[in-house]
Amino acid sequence: MRLDHVRRLGGPNVYLSRPVAIARLDLQGLTGHETTDHPGFAGRLVDALPSLAGHHCSAGRPGGLLEAMARGTYFGHVTEHVTLELSGLIGREVFFGRTVRAGGPAEYDVILECPRDEPSASPVVERLITLAVRIVNGALAGRVPDASADLAAVTAVHEQERLGVSTAALARAARERGVPVRRVGGLNLLKLGYGRYRRTVWAAMTDATSAIGMEVAGDKRLAHRLLADAGLPVPEGRVAASPGEALEALRAVGGPVVVKPLAGHQGEGVHIELTTPPEVVAAFTSAAGDGGEVLVESYIPGKDYRVLVVGGRVAAAAELTAACVTGDGTAPVAALVERVNADPARGEGHDRALTRLVLGPTELALLARQGHGPESVPAAGERVWLRRNANLSTGGTSRDVTADVHPEVAAMCVRAAGAVGMDVCGIDLRLPDIASPPPAEHGAAGILEVNAAPGLRMHLAPHEGAGRDVAADIIGLLYPEGTPSRVPVVSVTGTNGKTTTVRMIAHMLELDGRRTGMTSTEGVHVGGRLVHRSDASGPRSAEMVLGDRSVEAAVLETARGGIVRRGLGYDRADVAVVTNITRDHLGVDDTECLEDLVDIKSLVAEEVRRGGHVVLNAEDEASAGLAERPGVRERDPVLRLFALSPDAPVLAEHLRGGGVGYCVRDGWLTEARGDRRTPILPAAEVAGSFGGHARHVIANALAASAAARALGVPVEVLARALRSFDPHTRNPGRGCVYQVGANPVLVDYAHNPAAVAAVGAFVERRWGGSGVAAVTLPGDRSDELVGETARALAGSFDRVVVYEDEDLRGRRSGEMTRLIVKGLREARPGVRHHPAGDLKGALTSALDMAEPGEPVLLLYEKLQPVVELLETLGAEPAG
Repeated sequence: MRLDHVRRLGGPNVYLSRPVAIARLDLQGLTGHETTDHPGFAGRLVDALPSLAGHHCSAGRPGGLLEAMARGTYFGHVTEHVTLELSGLIGREVFFGRTVRAGGPAEYDVILECPRDEPSASPVVERLITLAVRIVNGALAGRVPDASADLAAVTAVHEQERLGVSTAALARAARERGVPVRRVGGLNLLKLGYGRYRRTVWAAMTDATSAIGMEVAGDKRLAHRLLADAGLPVPEGRVAASPGEALEALRAVGGPVVVKPLAGHQGEGVHIELTTPPEVVAAFTSAAGDGGEVLVESYIPGKDYRVLVVGGRVAAAAELTAACVTGDGTAPVAALVERVNADPARGEGHDRALTRLVLGPTELALLARQGHGPESVPAAGERVWLRRNANLSTGGTSRDVTADVHPEVAAMCVRAAGAVGMDVCGIDLRLPDIASPPPAEHGAAGILEVNAAPGLRMHLAPHEGAGRDVAADIIGLLYPEGTPSRVPVVSVTGTNGKTTTVRMIAHMLELDGRRTGMTSTEGVHVGGRLVHRSDASGPRSAEMVLGDRSVEAAVLETARGGIVRRGLGYDRADVAVVTNITRDHLGVDDTECLEDLVDIKSLVAEEVRRGGHVVLNAEDEASAGLAERPGVRERDPVLRLFALSPDAPVLAEHLRGGGVGYCVRDGWLTEARGDRRTPILPAAEVAGSFGGHARHVIANALAASAAARALGVPVEVLARALRSFDPHTRNPGRGCVYQVGANPVLVDYAHNPAAVAAVGAFVERRWGGSGVAAVTLPGDRSDELVGETARALAGSFDRVVVYEDEDLRGRRSGEMTRLIVKGLREARPGVRHHPAGDLKGALTSALDMAEPGEPVLLLYEKLQPVVELLETLGAEPAG
């Protein structure tokens, strides 16, 4: 068995509403084999990973996997379970897995859930799957594989790249509030919300945190000055740039003193309760580093406290205890340290609720001052300090005292946060007791530091006492109760008409006064301006629009390719539109039939908010059928159906049930609610419909109207938008007619059977004949689909010029021409066809073949070369 490749889907996808990885396995010699074909395999596998015995599998109870292997199951399925088990062993909490056939008979896809905030470039999942394959292969070879070393290496990577405790808590709190969350790369930086409601947090620092406040908090001397100016108690202190100045400060301040870096953090380089010149000189050397300055300040006796202030109020408070061990009369200090570190809550850095104890130079020096070393044995009950500073980052612990904070202490902390200008900050205090008013005596209490981006671990999961959901307080500061975090999102999918429908909806919303972000196959637009040119119908472009803080509404073209290859770029939409689902892209990305397309595109209808709106084509069986899918029904959406004919059976039944629909009635685009009818505008007045002849454009207008009305756009705005939707300026490349000499040239992107048939029918209605077609088709479709599209062309055109696009998409030169010509002849043996080398040759030949006044249809792959060619031919926009 071999792992071919792994790809990730970062957003909601056809398998799960959360990210997944898809691993393509080649079973090679195991094709068709089951576990029962290899005696002893299951036993060796469980010996290697004993916890596999608890896997439920489809049985829904512990031991289900063992039963499946005993009955006989395929090795792709076994690899799925092994990978999930390895994920659990490294603390990667994922539970969903599925194995499906893919490609050839030996190929399977193993679909595995990924943590929401795991970086998209993370190597962890691929390394886990690779290890799973190695374990399965080893068990098949008669061994009991030992994966401990490899698993330890993957664990280290996972621990390093996963969100820190504070940031993970913020992500959780935001999601519980329904706020969208997206992590930026591998950073502890989160994007929250959509559009105009976008906010960002970096750990406990928000985008509203004052830059000046950050600078002040990082400069202890300046912070003390501002606090003292506000009348708040701070230790007396001086800055020293040399050992001599440090000794002068000791004499001036009077011992005991604290020596710490002027711009230090997390308790590093802090030396407490020093009284002698040698101690101060040694502390200066440690704290100053390479030529830095230190702060020498008076030592304040009492207990260490951290008070978290969020938005001008105390959110939590904790009493801190420095790193220490307690003797039992038999174990040496080093063994006591290891005993403490066995607590699974302790980890490296900030990844766990507590930090592991170490015996470094600072700890050894403090041990020596207490008459101990790593191998000495403290007496039973003796507390041995490893650190004097009480930071969690150096191994300290916390006890929640939020309920004990005296009102005067709380007021002092709130004033301190205000003095430095911080929205979220941690106040470090030393007091006799936080439950009592601060003593008035000089030096009996003091604010030691004001911390920007304070760690939340001590409050979320204190060593003693109840945890405080301070992350929810911070999210509440960013999004006060009643404040939205999302802009309206419309997601449009389907086989034909997506781009036109998206552009129509965006135009309607803009005329309604909403600054709209739009994605389409031509690029990303914000406020009607192109901001990024590309095929922008996938998740990256959706994220671009939803991340723009000026956007008040988003309209997203959501194409099949983006869904299959990366998932959705949003977590849920307010309105989902499915224009139709017909045969296209077959043979691409393992999409083999219409049912595969339905499964893919249905995701857009399934990922709407509960009670949102789903717009479906009542005249398209596949689109209309989505209303009955369980994933759609469970969202309890408002269904808005559209159809060209008011007598379409699905629409008529929907209206009889009191539903909302859109159709053409007596020549007018009409909104129907049960028995009530509201005319929108005459179909002949829809710009780009050529007096109503382009019926597919009318269908797009109905779909767009349904979506816009779902967002509350008035009917009169719809009418104004549809009248002004000039195709040349607002819908380039879709149904645009140019006059080239004596002939009208219709430029369109039709490239599948349904689209080609619709365009052909329009040409016959508008010009009363078939005309000439100059065509290219994308080479990444199956031969069958290319032939079907060519046959649809032959149904409307008796003269066809065939050319190939510059991008052959894996085809050999001339191959597509032969396939298209073959399909044309099958449908219309007498068709006149002519090959052309390129776009220019094709259009020139088509114009030569056409009689004066006859229309020429030009199908293209890339719009810009078409625009440039038409300019050279002196083409003028025509109606």
